[in-house]
Amino acid sequence: MDETMEIGGRGDFGLWAIEAAKQIVGEQGFELARAARDGSDEDLRSAGNALGQAITNVLLELYDGLLDGAPEA
Repeated sequence: MDETMEIGGRGDFGLWAIEAAKQIVGEQGFELARAARDGSDEDLRSAGNALGQAITNVLLELYDGLLDGAPEA
């Protein structure tokens, strides 16, 4: 996700998660569906891996953001 959002509670996190999921499905879900319909096994595997990587990337982005805002011990 490209824009910064401050997460101040559970509700904010829920909104962020919905927006992140919409973005991922919009970008990667279409490619996965197209590969399932028209592609080879390799195309399907590649599209599935790209979807998994997109999910991983957004979760790591969130984790990194949480670390940046964590108080120092």
